[in-house]
Amino acid sequence: MTLDDLTETVETSYSAFDDSLDVALDRETKNELSLLEAALEPDNTDELVRRAIHMLFQTSVDTGSMDFHLRRGFDVTYDEYLSGMTFDEMTGGYDTHDSDPRRYQF
Repeated sequence: MTLDDLTETVETSYSAFDDSLDVALDRETKNELSLLEAALEPDNTDELVRRAIHMLFQTSVDTGSMDFHLRRGFDVTYDEYLSGMTFDEMTGGYDTHDSDPRRYQF
């Protein structure tokens, strides 16, 4: 799979989400969510779920787990996804369909 495949998958998933999301909770998750709600006193439980998603995302990026999974599934990294180009394309080591093969040579 490629960077284009990843972009398409993200866009498809994003458009499938509504403003609300039904999530089935197991007993352990319900207990942990209840304790978090009691301790942190958010305006509503949705805020805790949003924070949890942000935290999981950031942790995945910081630990390299996101890159590992993206590389395994799409052969790109998170930085490549953000830039819209693979490292090979950025450095000129990949055929970018340019008519000048010496584009990045000095």
